[in-house]
Amino acid sequence: MNYYENIKEQLINNEVYKKVKDYSKNKNELQTYYNVGKLLIEAQGGEERAKYGDGLIKEYSKKLTEELGKGYSIKSLKYMRNFYILSKGTTLSNLLTWSHYCELLSISDMNKINYYIRICEEQNLSVRKLREKIKSKEYERLPDTTKNKLINKEENNIEDFIKHPIILKNRNNYENISEKILKQIILEDIPSFLEQLGEGYSFIKDEYPIKIGDEYNYIDLLLYNIKYNCYVVVELKITELKHKNLGQIQVYMNYINRNLKTINQNNTIGIIVCYKNNKLVIEYSSDPKIFVTEYEMV
Repeated sequence: MNYYENIKEQLINNEVYKKVKDYSKNKNELQTYYNVGKLLIEAQGGEERAKYGDGLIKEYSKKLTEELGKGYSIKSLKYMRNFYILSKGTTLSNLLTWSHYCELLSISDMNKINYYIRICEEQNLSVRKLREKIKSKEYERLPDTTKNKLINKEENNIEDFIKHPIILKNRNNYENISEKILKQIILEDIPSFLEQLGEGYSFIKDEYPIKIGDEYNYIDLLLYNIKYNCYVVVELKITELKHKNLGQIQVYMNYINRNLKTINQNNTIGIIVCYKNNKLVIEYSSDPKIFVTEYEMV
């Protein structure tokens, strides 16, 4: 087989296809680069031999650039080769573009790649948004139990995708972080905060007033989770988690259950976002619907 001519033919056909078949050009482009990657591996004598030399890729890159023009650099051909190798370890999705996959090819952990493919499909992520999530180490901030569930394809719960820690961007360079300032930082970029809690969250109100007896109390953030059909009480703490914090949020959750929740909605959950976790306090918490995560300011 003349591998070079076969590769060139694949790439020429792809360029033509992109111009006349716009509705399915992404699928064709991915299939083309898969085919080219496979041919490159075969031309180099298999995956093992391909690891130790790029002379053939350099040769092909030079010839393709001379004959077809830009777009076939050594780096591009290596991406195509690695794309083929990647496809053997995961199920590729036509909902992701070639640019999405180029972002993923630098990742060696296949479980991590599968996670990002999954959320790209579910959340229709742009390449920029995918890059941000990878840079923020979103996968690494998932609980180990969640990672195991994803690997074993088990059903997920509402708490599984709460990130540990929550990353907050101090865009206005606040120096003295009080709970009021912490809440302000979150409200300045509430979409990012909701995303880091997981799927299906929507914002209702900050400083949500509730009257207990003759006194008013204020919930830091009241959210609703559409996917799990429940209210979510969020309390913010700039100190280490204390036992009294669990008692406080439990009172707020009970109030929402009795006064706001309807019969068709699930019980309210609580999330405490604190400066420092306290595993001993959590260990002795009796309410399984209270979840705790730390925040990190950047």
